Amino acid sequence: MQFVVNEENAGTRLDQYLASNTDFSRSKITSLIKDALIVVNSNKVKAGYIIKNGDIIDVNYEEKEIKANPEKMDLDIVYEDDDVIVVNKANGVVVHPAAGNYTGTLVNGLLYHSKNLSDINGEFRPGIVHRIDADTTGLLMVAKNNKAHEILAKELEEKKTYRVYYALVWGVINNETGTVDAPIGRDPHDRKKMAVTPDNSKKAVTHFRVIERYKNATLIELKLETGRTHQIRVHMKYIGHPVVNDPVYSGKKLFDNTGQCLHAKELGFIHPTTKEYMKFDSELPACFTNIQEILRQE
Repeated sequence: MQFVVNEENAGTRLDQYLASNTDFSRSKITSLIKDALIVVNSNKVKAGYIIKNGDIIDVNYEEKEIKANPEKMDLDIVYEDDDVIVVNKANGVVVHPAAGNYTGTLVNGLLYHSKNLSDINGEFRPGIVHRIDADTTGLLMVAKNNKAHEILAKELEEKKTYRVYYALVWGVINNETGTVDAPIGRDPHDRKKMAVTPDNSKKAVTHFRVIERYKNATLIELKLETGRTHQIRVHMKYIGHPVVNDPVYSGKKLFDNTGQCLHAKELGFIHPTTKEYMKFDSELPACFTNIQEILRQE
């Protein structure tokens, strides 16, 4: 498994970067680094090594007994050709296998659907150029070969990919538009969560626009300048308007267990081969609109 550090991830500790980009625990990563099974630019380093733009990280370890297997699954394929698949991910579907969760993921379904997926991100993430949370619905682009993957990933890094999210958030937002510019890192009190924090954090910027107001909530459109883990959910909580039905960050009673009202609605990118600009839109799912209708009628 190999990673090439981009400018966005430069300045992070090696062990923190790998904890966010592999399925290994922090203790496992530390052990592999000590045993020189993880090296940077072919050199042995320490877990606290600060990675730099262009660094090549090699992870020379695979848990061979576990692999992602094809599984028949109902996938909502919005578009497909020889280079790319655009899929509308359903609620509750994890994007790729991880520790303790090796079946029922989008990757399992994609492996059944197509024999041609890029392998740049390793066995557990074939074709996956970017991801969204399990309880977030919406559009994802998937690469069917390595050349397409490299081009699409570079578009993402250079912020050329167009992504628009819709969210229901608690409380009435009075401003028509707004921007949240607040760094995000691991929550110092709960390592499984993210938070706006000055410690080991990275720049995160979210723009939003109000679409519709209800008595106790607001429907907003969001665009991201950066792509931090849980960025929208953390930023909206930070400004006092957490995402409705978010089981982790909202702090309010849930309507049901269908996941947060957050949907990756629009996706646009330059096709890796034809160079044609392609843009896709998707309908809000029932798990979102059902709650929206309840809030609208209050």
